[in-house]
Amino acid sequence: MDLNNKNIIVSRTDSIGDVMLSLPICAWLKNKFPEVRIIFLGKAYTRPVLDAYSKIDKIENWDDYESLPKAAAVKKIIALNADAIIHVFPDKKIASLAKKAGITMRVGSSHRVYHLTTCTHRINFTRKRSDLHESQLNHELLRPFGLKEIPKISDIIAATAFFTAPEVSLPKEYESLRSFTILHPKSQGSAKEWPLEKYLILAKELIANGETVVLTGTESEGKLFRDQLPLQSELIDTTGKMSLTQLILFISKAKSIVACSTGPLHIGSFLGINSVGLYSPKRPIHPGRWGALGSNVSVLMFDKKCPECLKGNNCSCIEDIEVGHILDKVI
Repeated sequence: MDLNNKNIIVSRTDSIGDVMLSLPICAWLKNKFPEVRIIFLGKAYTRPVLDAYSKIDKIENWDDYESLPKAAAVKKIIALNADAIIHVFPDKKIASLAKKAGITMRVGSSHRVYHLTTCTHRINFTRKRSDLHESQLNHELLRPFGLKEIPKISDIIAATAFFTAPEVSLPKEYESLRSFTILHPKSQGSAKEWPLEKYLILAKELIANGETVVLTGTESEGKLFRDQLPLQSELIDTTGKMSLTQLILFISKAKSIVACSTGPLHIGSFLGINSVGLYSPKRPIHPGRWGALGSNVSVLMFDKKCPECLKGNNCSCIEDIEVGHILDKVI
C-alpha cells in the first residue's frame, strides 16, 4: 500500500519505555513514504515523549476515546480519515473500533485471537522467544508496507536523532544545574531494580569524586528514600518536582543517567547522554530485548550467564551489580 498523502495511525497505548521503542517505526514510514501523515494514538501521560519526536504529525489521546460510548468513539476515529492502522500494542477495544470505523488496512499480530476478525493483515511473529530487540520486533508490523528485512540496531539507533528536548521552563531551583549525574532508582514496577541502598552508596561515591548527583522519580517514589538521603548540597532530590516534559529537558542537560530498564533511561539514550542501564539477563526482560537505544549507552549485568535467569527462574542477581562497575561508566 502506498501511504503517500495518506493518514496512518500508529497505536501504542502503554508505558513510556514501550512507546519510545516504537518511535523508530515512524521514522521508517516517513523515509519510505515522505508524504505520509502519521497519527500516533497513545496515552495522555506519554504525550510529552511523542511531542518530542519530529516524525509524528498528530497525537491522539486514547484516554479521550475510552470514556466515550462506542458509537461516539467510532465517529471520532472516522474523523481522523485514516487509511491504515498499526496495532503495535494489541488492544481488543481499539481493534474493534478501527474495524467499525472502516479503516481500510488494519495491521496486527497474528497472536491475538481477536485480530482474526478485526485485522486485514495479521503478522506472524513472536516476541517472548525472539532474539530480536523490541524496536526490531515492532518493525515486523511494517511488512505489509514494503519492509523486506528487519533493520539492524545501528539503523534504528539513527532514528533516535529525531527526538529532541522541548523548550520549556524548569523549576527555578534547577535552571542553573549543569554537568550532573541522574540516578533514577525506581521503575514503577516495570523492571527488576537495583537496591535503593546501593544507589545511595553510589551517590556518596560520585560526590566524593566531585560529581553533583540528582535523584529523579515520582513523588511516591521519592517517599521511599527521601528520609535516607544525607544532607549534602551536591545531592539534589527532584522527585515529584517536575512534569514529564520538564524531565525530558532536564535529562538532556545531564552528564549521565543511571537506571534500570525504565522510561527515563530510554529518554536519556535517545537524547545522546551517557546512559548506564542496569539489567537482568532473564528472558524476556534482558537487554537484548529491552536495551536502551543510542550511541552512548552502557549495559551492566551482574552475570550475563546467570544460571537461574537462563532457566527463567525468579532471580535477584541484578542486586549484585557492584557500585564500582557503575562508577567506571560515569566518571
